[in-house]
Amino acid sequence: MTNECHDNSCRKSHHPEQVKKDLITRLNRAEGQIRGIKGMVEKDVYCDDIITQLSATQSALNSVAKVLLNGHLKGCVKDRLAEGDDEVLDELLTTIQKLMRK
Repeated sequence: MTNECHDNSCRKSHHPEQVKKDLITRLNRAEGQIRGIKGMVEKDVYCDDIITQLSATQSALNSVAKVLLNGHLKGCVKDRLAEGDDEVLDELLTTIQKLMRK
């Protein structure tokens, strides 16, 4: 059996510990917000208040995406371009399109 990869399953991110800690903190905050929203729905809280919390949660998730995209551009994309892998540009465009749908 070989360790060759024929898809994206072997790719890994290499975030500095401080960045990883920041991402986990942001994701934990968003997770708590989601739990809070669920509780609001269960308690029949006023719709507008729930929508406000949904907006705050989306902003928290967007901040995670911005940190990841920054690291992706300065690390993964830069390295792959330096290796002559221009396919990373198509991948990046697809990723940006996904982020812009939100």
